[in-house]
Amino acid sequence: MAMLLREALGEGLRRARTEQGRTLREVSTDARVSLGYLSEVERGQKEASSELLAAICDALDVEIADLLLDAGNAMRPIDSLASTTVVIPAPTADRRDATALAAA
Repeated sequence: MAMLLREALGEGLRRARTEQGRTLREVSTDARVSLGYLSEVERGQKEASSELLAAICDALDVEIADLLLDAGNAMRPIDSLASTTVVIPAPTADRRDATALAAA
């Protein structure tokens, strides 16, 4: 069976969170999502709305477009994978400053 979108998105979110060394609790608090629900999203058990994905991506300081590209590549059959891989970039100080200015 092919990988589902919710599974690919969950893997990408979990990878971004663990690479940052953050806990589910920290991200769920920042995203204002229950810890249990975030856990289910990361495990691919729940289909997150676009609003919820945006909140989680904001909490992780990850572009939702990068998450979607990563998920799309993860869903491709192995024999059709190109040699390039999309990697979700780590947060940068410039992006955090721009986000803070936009929120002000």
